Amino acid sequence: MNLLVPLYLVADRLRHWRRRNVGFRGEDVAHRYLRRNGYVVVARNWRPPQGGGEIDLIAWEGKTLVFVEVKTRSSSGLSNPEREIDSEKRRILRRAAADYIRRAGHRDSEYRMDVLAIDPVRSSDFQVRHYRNSFPISV
Repeated sequence: MNLLVPLYLVADRLRHWRRRNVGFRGEDVAHRYLRRNGYVVVARNWRPPQGGGEIDLIAWEGKTLVFVEVKTRSSSGLSNPEREIDSEKRRILRRAAADYIRRAGHRDSEYRMDVLAIDPVRSSDFQVRHYRNSFPISV
């Protein structure tokens, strides 16, 4: 067992206690999910300097730059959290991703936009659904 796991849980609980936001818990779960699956997370909650959107997580999967939108549901309901990404949200995410690619100098890299849908299973456990290449990004 990794000895750092309890430290992550303690840090997560302190952050959530202070913010009391389901979205932050989902982003922490998504961050750990990506790392467990071999991704290298390089940014969290990245915002373009001129404003206009936020990318929850940016990570490398091999040679592919992955922009991740995290959608978390607070309780077991009828709707799926990933359905909340409408055309306006996709437009904002595309623009922010293109700005990141330009500023970081990754124009020649492969990139894609993924969505992670986080559903609560129990009070301390979550189910993660990973939708790879959810919608195209054009630079």
